[in-house]
Amino acid sequence: MKVLIATEKPFAPVASKAIAEVIEEAGMTPVFLEKYASKDELLAAVGDADALIIRSDKVDNDVLNAANKLKIVVRAGAGYDNVDLDSATNHGVSVQNTPGQNSNAVAELVFGMAVMAIRNMFNGTSGTELKDKTLGIQAFGQVGRNVARIAKGFGMEITALDPYCPDEAMEQAGVKPVHSVEDLYRNNQVVSIHIPATAETRGSIGKDLLLLMPKNGLVINTARKEVIDEAGLAEALRERTDLKYVADVAPDSAAEMKAEFGDRVFFTPKKMGAQTAEANINAGIAAAKQVVAFLKDGVDRFRVNK
Repeated sequence: MKVLIATEKPFAPVASKAIAEVIEEAGMTPVFLEKYASKDELLAAVGDADALIIRSDKVDNDVLNAANKLKIVVRAGAGYDNVDLDSATNHGVSVQNTPGQNSNAVAELVFGMAVMAIRNMFNGTSGTELKDKTLGIQAFGQVGRNVARIAKGFGMEITALDPYCPDEAMEQAGVKPVHSVEDLYRNNQVVSIHIPATAETRGSIGKDLLLLMPKNGLVINTARKEVIDEAGLAEALRERTDLKYVADVAPDSAAEMKAEFGDRVFFTPKKMGAQTAEANINAGIAAAKQVVAFLKDGVDRFRVNK
């Protein structure tokens, strides 16, 4: 069986080696398509693949139509909005992600950007500290739990909003649950966003929520740019000159925002949440193991499409 690892942005060499070993030990053949320059290269390579491992690569209806033997796509990472789930279901293809493998890397990035933001981007002026500040975590999944763990070390007061997580689970983690997004923003000086981009959440964070924040409010987005109402964000930043917004998912209007708001906004040049050696290796190996488990035993634990 052929397992295609198609990565426009390749795994680290050590991760690629580990992925190949997992697949070969299962008697399957790993084939790497790295740094491909066009969609046509992917379409040609996927034609006889039984399984496909990707990172941020797009798997749309064209790719699925070309993949005559494809049974499974695994996105090495938590997010999977780069895969057409409906088309995959129609083609009889299981789509899986690797939740939790990148969670510590993303959580550490949250605090790297948080410290930079409250220290005024290290521009030489006097900033503030995270100790005793209030932190609101929007979604208490694997990343949110790691954010809470690290926040305790900074001495922060932590609350979280997640309608899919029982209050008891938050309380056991030393986190106070809140039950409305308005309360989350109203009562926290720092808000860290970890919600997926869905029909319900796209454009859901904008002016009205941001203006609820206490003085010197900071919003950190390591989730998806689509959850932000960019026009509303810009209006809030104009109206409240104490607010700051940092993200590793640059908005479409990043250049304009940077020109207008200067050090009050920051965007990484590309999505950096999973860009650590450890996360790269963990997600890649998990993806390879899930491919093997599915093709050999039909294990579908991490399936995300219907």
